[in-house]
Amino acid sequence: MAGMKRRQFLATGSLAALAGCGAPAREIAGGFTGIAHERGHLLRAGQPPDPPTITRRVHTLIAGGGVAGLAAARALRLRGIDDFAVLELEDAPGGNSRGGAVGGIACPLGAHYLPVPGDDAHEVQDLLEEFGLRQRVAGRWQYDERHLCHSPQERLFFKGEWQEGLLPVQGVGADTLAQYRRFASLVREAQTAARFTLPAFRAPHPGAHAALDAELFQTWLTRQGLTDPHLRWYLDYCCRDDYGAGIATVSVWAGLHYFASRHGFHAPGEDAGEREGVLTWPEGNGWLTQRLAAPLTEASGGRLRTGRVVLRIEAGRHGVTVDAFDTATRAVERWQAGRCIVALPVFVAARVVVNPPDFLRQAAARTRHAPWLVANIHIDQPLHDRPGAPPSWDNVVHGSAGLGYVDAMHQSLRPVPGTTVLTCYQALGDLPDGRRQLLERPWTTWRDALLADLAAPHPDLRAKATRIDITRYGHAMAVPVPGMRQAGGAGHPGATGLMPKQQSLLRQYALAMPTAGRLRFAHSDWSGYSVFEEAFTRGHAAGSAPDPALGGG
Repeated sequence: MAGMKRRQFLATGSLAALAGCGAPAREIAGGFTGIAHERGHLLRAGQPPDPPTITRRVHTLIAGGGVAGLAAARALRLRGIDDFAVLELEDAPGGNSRGGAVGGIACPLGAHYLPVPGDDAHEVQDLLEEFGLRQRVAGRWQYDERHLCHSPQERLFFKGEWQEGLLPVQGVGADTLAQYRRFASLVREAQTAARFTLPAFRAPHPGAHAALDAELFQTWLTRQGLTDPHLRWYLDYCCRDDYGAGIATVSVWAGLHYFASRHGFHAPGEDAGEREGVLTWPEGNGWLTQRLAAPLTEASGGRLRTGRVVLRIEAGRHGVTVDAFDTATRAVERWQAGRCIVALPVFVAARVVVNPPDFLRQAAARTRHAPWLVANIHIDQPLHDRPGAPPSWDNVVHGSAGLGYVDAMHQSLRPVPGTTVLTCYQALGDLPDGRRQLLERPWTTWRDALLADLAAPHPDLRAKATRIDITRYGHAMAVPVPGMRQAGGAGHPGATGLMPKQQSLLRQYALAMPTAGRLRFAHSDWSGYSVFEEAFTRGHAAGSAPDPALGGG
């Protein structure tokens, strides 16, 4: 997804210029879609729920149907456990990795790509193999090229024209290039001093990481003499893109982790080696979550229950009781389970868990979430293009309030451009009132802001847009602010009564799986930021490890 550093998301601009030649402005349909905010806000009402009208029983209940919850469900199925249910707030699972469609064209409603995972994310690798996305050929793993991002992959609108890649290079001076090289050297030094991994909990947490976690990225850059505006814009963009907030908000650890855990940072002229592959689909990571959810649908046993607002989770000596509001029947249902995997954001979990453990309270208190906006713009004709690099999958405007757009039809093999959907991202994690702006501003304000923001590279956008659907996430992702990694904090499950092999498995999953008795917690919030690898691995751990309370089952 994306994030934002700019203090204002432009809401004005020359609409006549956008339409072109003084032509009357075209009526653009659209509105807010995708998220039912009023459901989540039921938890803030403070009114006691009605008594349950029905009681259901399962071996394991999963509260939350995002990536972590779906991964936990898959892990249970792999263990041969079918007696479980998943309760999801929205009408479709997937969290911020859901897909949709506008004008019959599939498009993302959130996260839109997955980097080819490294060996630290072996659970994700196994998933991709299960889905037929990779296979071993002549002793080497190969990924299905139909799902790897097609070329050209990314471009930047900079100084009035498009350039390849997102690092500003067109016409920059020697001082800028020197700072690029200096930062590349610092990333390599960080990789040497301490290992960075995805998922992050698999890396040791030495003193080097602790020091990086304690300081703002922006402050550290200044101390290193890295003040070049082009470098800072790029680093700010990268942090907004992955974390929902920029260099003035996230920690040094987060700023370096973006590069050190994946592809590094390479100054112009340096040998970057083979480019890291990116998996993407017209519906974004919704392609993955739809397949994770498919075995859970009503036709497959009805283990997925959507439209459920989890109101209360209480763990007792002999089981867990969960009350949930069914938005379709307007009734409260009670679930009795042997254990519960709480795949909810930490601030929600702390609200609904009765007598929450201290580590959950602390996590909820320290975790800051970034609001996000995702806009899908349907256009009925190809846009005129400025000089420079050709249209790409990812298209970013230098200095923009947003993070650019991806083209939903980029993966198609059509020979001539035509109707498509442009998915634009805006994160408000740096704004103190970002959540209020997101929820209170009318759809038309966001529509006009989006069109104005893209006016420089695409003055004809307004004339060719037919519909704009906007999805708002009030708490889209945890932001890795300084101190986030220090909390440690997760409860560790005991191993009483387990066989040695089960004890080993439990220790293996302990860091990924905060535990309190019969409750296991699984969400990307526990990593301090939201990417697929973190959420999936934590959910997989919660569904895979033996459970002492249930005799290792």
